Amino acid sequence: MYATERQQEILTRARLDGRVEVKDLADALDVTPETVRRDLTALERRGVLRRVHGGAIPVERLGIEPAIADREGRMAGQKERIAKAALDELPDGGAIILDAGTTTIRLAELLPTDRELTVVTHALPIAMLLASRPTITLHLLGGTVRGRTLAAVGPWAERSMADVYADVTFLGTNGLTVQRGLTTPDLAEAGVKRALVAAARRTVVLADHTKVGRSDFAQVAPLSAIDTLVTDSELEPDLADEIEAAGPRVVRA
Repeated sequence: MYATERQQEILTRARLDGRVEVKDLADALDVTPETVRRDLTALERRGVLRRVHGGAIPVERLGIEPAIADREGRMAGQKERIAKAALDELPDGGAIILDAGTTTIRLAELLPTDRELTVVTHALPIAMLLASRPTITLHLLGGTVRGRTLAAVGPWAERSMADVYADVTFLGTNGLTVQRGLTTPDLAEAGVKRALVAAARRTVVLADHTKVGRSDFAQVAPLSAIDTLVTDSELEPDLADEIEAAGPRVVRA
């Protein structure tokens, strides 16, 4: 078993059981405790586990939602590939909605300059990136700005979306499962995300493979409401097939 496969197995066990122990993992995976500790350290650096004495706990069990600055460097290569693949989902012109998140920020950076686009966003970092682009007509939603995501949330932002109908919403997510669909740790964020889905003809979710199999506190939408998932090539083919059976097309970048 390769290190990436072993680490995915450890993460799956942690999310199912709520905690993993070094000794139990070493026995189950037929590796040394030192190998398990290295794997736990790697998973902690990715922000998906928190090391505790003798083992580790998944971050969602601790109620931790990493701040956007803490997430920017994680899975950078995968996010780059996802954002580039998402460019194929852009309309030739017209209007798009960009959700808050590190992968959607990367997509905003890559938006082509050879076509005119109307962009609606509630994310301050995306607004700052696009405000001076001559080919972009930018609409920034108001609301209460969450420090963790630097995104406007709340009734004001949701009401503003009722006046919008765009070609595509590019949506981020904290968790994605076949059973619960898209989820996020915060109810206010979930409310705005639902409004973003409702405000476009198509919804394209941008999520690296570590988000798949994770389920957070607040539900956003079932997979049947999503048109396309753009993820990375490390998502297992069997999981991709399960997701496609639930509704969305899966693009593995």
